Amino acid sequence: MALDDILRQVPIDDIAAKLGVSPDVAKAGVEQGGAVLLGGLAKNAETEEGSAAIEKALQKHKGTKSAAKVDEIDQADGGKIVTHILGDKKQEVTEKLTESKSTAGIDFGKLLPILAPIVMNLIADANKGKSEASAAEQSSGGIGDLIGGILGGGNSGSGGGIGDILGGLLGGKK
Repeated sequence: MALDDILRQVPIDDIAAKLGVSPDVAKAGVEQGGAVLLGGLAKNAETEEGSAAIEKALQKHKGTKSAAKVDEIDQADGGKIVTHILGDKKQEVTEKLTESKSTAGIDFGKLLPILAPIVMNLIADANKGKSEASAAEQSSGGIGDLIGGILGGGNSGSGGGIGDILGGLLGGKK
């Protein structure tokens, strides 16, 4: 599974209409927003506490059907997910994303709560097969590896800006 898989699950045209932008701009926004959410999840998964919180959240989203329209998405839940993922960097991250030239006109404060439940559903579905694997595998950083695999696999070339945003805002120093 890769970021491209997330793009296939997102109602791009509906998001474009909701945000008042072209489908191409909406797609670029979804790519960037999805990468930021996945990057934030990967950062959170680096700690035992963060990984456990992600696992707990994934249980809530397991088996949830992807929405065909933006209005079917629980955006209130999405807002909570974004807050958990980005923490005190939420405002700064959404502002930096909104300033991006490739996604001019997108309000990431509105987009991220739409994307977050979709991302969680996809990770929960991908994790379903892993959760049937041994418990020892899971405790060895399985969720972090899964998220890292999604981030590393098949990103549609959304540029180095994502890495800069993630590294600078989510604490790129290890």
